[in-house]
Amino acid sequence: MNNKHIIIAGAGLGGLASALRLAVKGYTVEIIEKNAQAGGRLNQLIKDGYTFDTGPSFFSMSYIFEEFAKDCNIKLPFDYVALDPLYSVNFKNNPKTYYLYKDIHKLSAQFQDVEPNFETRIIKYLQKSGRLFHDTLGPVIKKNFDSLPEYLLSLMQVRAVHLPVLLRSFWKQVALNFSSKEARQIISLVSFFLGQTPFDTMAVYTLLSYTEFMHDGYYNVEGGMYKIVKGLLEELKKYHVKITFNTEIIEAVPKGNNVAYLVDRESKKWEADVFLINADAAVFRGKVFKRKRYSEERLDRMKWTTGYLTMYVGIKCKLPQINYHSYFLGNNFEEYANNILQNPEILEQPYYYVNVVSKHNTDCAPEGCESLFFVCPVPNLLYKPDWSDKEKIADSILEDFSQRIKFNIKPEVVSRTIYTPLDWQNQFNLHRGSGLGLAHNMRQIGYFRPPNYDEEYKNVFYTGASTIPGTGLPMVIISSDLACRRIFKYLS
Repeated sequence: MNNKHIIIAGAGLGGLASALRLAVKGYTVEIIEKNAQAGGRLNQLIKDGYTFDTGPSFFSMSYIFEEFAKDCNIKLPFDYVALDPLYSVNFKNNPKTYYLYKDIHKLSAQFQDVEPNFETRIIKYLQKSGRLFHDTLGPVIKKNFDSLPEYLLSLMQVRAVHLPVLLRSFWKQVALNFSSKEARQIISLVSFFLGQTPFDTMAVYTLLSYTEFMHDGYYNVEGGMYKIVKGLLEELKKYHVKITFNTEIIEAVPKGNNVAYLVDRESKKWEADVFLINADAAVFRGKVFKRKRYSEERLDRMKWTTGYLTMYVGIKCKLPQINYHSYFLGNNFEEYANNILQNPEILEQPYYYVNVVSKHNTDCAPEGCESLFFVCPVPNLLYKPDWSDKEKIADSILEDFSQRIKFNIKPEVVSRTIYTPLDWQNQFNLHRGSGLGLAHNMRQIGYFRPPNYDEEYKNVFYTGASTIPGTGLPMVIISSDLACRRIFKYLS
């Protein structure tokens, strides 16, 4: 047993994964969590007999999770199945539904009427995306950086053929490969997974298209996504990792160039040899460490992801006509995407995603019923601070959804819960309710993202979406690995 005590502030996926990595090495690990249950944004809502995943509803890059399990010498504590189709897409006033199959020939057949040479184009596009993915994963994504020259040297290892993608948007890169609006819009949807639109997402992230269709695809967790959290909690019990809930850290007391202890809202002191922060890496530095660089005013100048209006709806009927994951788009994609970050009025014609979690997880709803999870990207609190109209927006989504599926679900609703950016901000300390934290632009990726080590305190480290390498469940698992490597080096 290593005679070192490590406290992790935050029981999100990054905190839980890091706790297990540290515990299996023999360190004494303790977790403190602001909320009443673990998971962070990867959470669960149980209400009126219905169960909902509140955040991510599927995951990619399954091998990252398998690598994590191998590192911890365990069997992955949840089961998952591949999705095929990955999801479906429906355009307003268009009776056709597109199904995103991994079988490229099967996928391409659906575009023959709008883009006859789609198969040739998608193969060429995915080959480019694949080369970008493999050339950046090792040298850039799965690596710690201690200096700007070191980061630039790693970028130089990436082949020069990829340099143009640093100067283009995701949309422009896609537009170079596809001519029809249907293909361009559907292929661009993956950029929304980063909390941005294809018009303000760097083209480098077209590598995500490769992860969708050719490399690994998407996966459903049997029993719902919160099974990931439950499985990790069971593993942590084996190592006697204690978790204290309803405990929010508001202050840090230094001793030399280290933090001596953290202080919670009840004035309790939390002492340790090492502190790993699984809160937002920028917000924590500002609110708890009182860093001027991360003051609220300066945070407002940074680029943040969209807000999200999420709605959890339990209905007393089945919807066999709806795919497990579905996107419902309007007819003004470019206008909508270009305005969604700043213009609240655009919500009058909402674009949204629907997950029928009970379709493959029957215990998430009573027999003969469905649990529906709606996600609508919306302006964050910088651009829309007032959400008193949330019921109106939710009604418009349900009305549009009913029209699309040609079935009025409003009389079938027995449970409805709405989260706005205000709720996401208050529950998870997300700056201005930005759903996925810091955005991924040139000045906020890699070395330019808030680092996973503290600039002043030698015994403080960070893991999660707003530090390296970025947002998304696989990236957070990688983040836990990178942070733990730093901790192991520091303690050695």
